[in-house]
Amino acid sequence: METAITILIDGLVFSSYLFLVSVGLTIIFGVMKILNVAHGSLYAWGAYTSAYLIGLWSDAGLGDGGTFLMIAVAAIVVGVILGLILERGLIQFMYARDEVITVLATFATFLILEDVILLVFGVNPYFAYQPMAYLDSVEIGGIQRDVYSLTLIAVAVVVGVSLWLGLTKTKWGKLLTAVIYDRELSIAMGINVTRVFIVTFVLGAVLGALGGAYVAPTVSVAPGFGVEVIVLSFAVVVIGGMGSIPGAIIGALTVGIARAIAVHQLPEVELFVVYGVMALVLVFRPEGLFAPAKARKI
Repeated sequence: METAITILIDGLVFSSYLFLVSVGLTIIFGVMKILNVAHGSLYAWGAYTSAYLIGLWSDAGLGDGGTFLMIAVAAIVVGVILGLILERGLIQFMYARDEVITVLATFATFLILEDVILLVFGVNPYFAYQPMAYLDSVEIGGIQRDVYSLTLIAVAVVVGVSLWLGLTKTKWGKLLTAVIYDRELSIAMGINVTRVFIVTFVLGAVLGALGGAYVAPTVSVAPGFGVEVIVLSFAVVVIGGMGSIPGAIIGALTVGIARAIAVHQLPEVELFVVYGVMALVLVFRPEGLFAPAKARKI
């Protein structure tokens, strides 16, 4: 029973972390049809900025409770600034380009941003343990778990519900739906598609940065921090379906639970299991489990 509880909690925590990062990636692709490899750098910048601000706050003796504010500030600042720079400086020139060119351009941007991180933050790792220490731990089913990791599940739920409400119950969500299904008709109807694209990309960037900012207190933030996450994020969106928020949820849960089972029961296949699940899904559903329906022009 303890092993089952551990697998479940570890799987949900890892799934929540993957969802926060991959949902930004899938929103950008769903609206703009841009496969943004540089999304991994947004995650890394969010983590570094969060760790740096947490260190400044703690060194100033302002209390560890305020470090949670630094996490939010890091996600918003990185997402808005880098999101605007990337969208206006690169992505807007990729809308009519072939997908291969887009992938190459964003991958090159990813490599550049990874080097810029080293110039800004240095090569030494950052340890932002204060938020985790502040919340302490709790016993669940006879197992001690840090409360901070459990709050990651709550954050993922809040983000998921907020996105669903925003996309299905608001005017902005209806505008996004119109742009997704027919960009040309949306322009003809007077929708400012450029503004929709900018806001969408910045929102996706903030979510990517939030994933890194919130995970930073649980790990050592070191060079190369964003490399692994972009691969896992692509696995999540491929499994769930490119451009689908429910797909991002199911994909993150599938990858998270499968990885947790492998770690605790068969650790030698941990590195393989994510790609094994992805390959299995692609064999039967090449478009992903919850790929949105494609509009047909009649």
